[in-house]
Amino acid sequence: MKIKVNKEELLAGIGVVGNIVSPKTTLPILSNMLLEVRDDILKMNATDLDIGISCELPVHIFEQGAITVPAKKFSDIIRELPSGEVMIYTRKNNQIEIEGTNCQFKLNGLAKDEFPKFPEFKEKDTVLIKQSDLKEMIRLTSFAVSYEESRYVLNGILLEVSGDAARMVATDGRRLAKIEKKLVQPYGKDINIILPIKAVGEINRNLKDNGNCSITLGATQVLFNIDGVLIATRIIEGEFPNYKQVIPKEIAAKVKVKTQDLLAAIRRANLLSTRDFQAIKFELFKEKLVISKSTPDVGESREEVAVEYGHNEIMAGFNPQFFIDVLKNIADERIEMEFLGPDKPCVMRLRDYLYLALPMRL
Repeated sequence: MKIKVNKEELLAGIGVVGNIVSPKTTLPILSNMLLEVRDDILKMNATDLDIGISCELPVHIFEQGAITVPAKKFSDIIRELPSGEVMIYTRKNNQIEIEGTNCQFKLNGLAKDEFPKFPEFKEKDTVLIKQSDLKEMIRLTSFAVSYEESRYVLNGILLEVSGDAARMVATDGRRLAKIEKKLVQPYGKDINIILPIKAVGEINRNLKDNGNCSITLGATQVLFNIDGVLIATRIIEGEFPNYKQVIPKEIAAKVKVKTQDLLAAIRRANLLSTRDFQAIKFELFKEKLVISKSTPDVGESREEVAVEYGHNEIMAGFNPQFFIDVLKNIADERIEMEFLGPDKPCVMRLRDYLYLALPMRL
């Protein structure tokens, strides 16, 4: 293998695939990334056995070939090279030479044969969705994922596809986020899979504000193609809870409030929260919402937020972080909320989005 490539383009490719590489692994080959050259293309692959990422770069090829190199060292070397063209070529015993302007490195690699193969997907049908829509779906659901290992089916985001729509749902058992978006074109089959949160993070990192993302389903894996960046991930096995049965019917007695005013007030009340005393108090009156917090041995706070509301007075306690997580991600200037009672959830419904938070004992 012998190629010439622009440093910045190579560094961008390393940034795409190198993020999932862990230096602490029982298999040394998984600390490496695969460099494979053919037909004027440098293909770069990395995997942790659960997620595989691949991208391609146009390069000037003198000789085809393939090798795996330590991802962290390779990345550090390329980053510190002077700007301009970089020459990379392999030597005997799986050694690679890297030449920049007036500098040269030699790095020991491993043979390509030991590197796990990127999964193949026989299914030709793909789901097409706008990258901007998928990005918004992830932004408004990923914070509600559970990190408790005992509830492994909740350690990911449910992706449902039916007809011309895609839905994402995440829950940790105490809150739930659901969003729906239209597909670029209708899809002929129903899809119901759970995506691991780590894979969702990698997908989100590569999404842009324009263009489409294609999704191809395999038997136990799913492939996302984002402008030529391929991300293949294992699907979490198991059955996601029936989220529909926990969503209450919409009520007319809505609270209308400015998003940023509510977020700021909750953040201030949260300053007095501790691990043992998390809940903040919401007291709903006509035209105002009182948010207060009292923590033994710490202090107290009280703040009034102007709202549009003219129904029954309600008092309930909630985890402030559950509100902060969603409100900081909502772009709408004003939102509507439904407070159903002291022992019932609070629900926010936007155009294609629903968020639900269960109350806490005060």
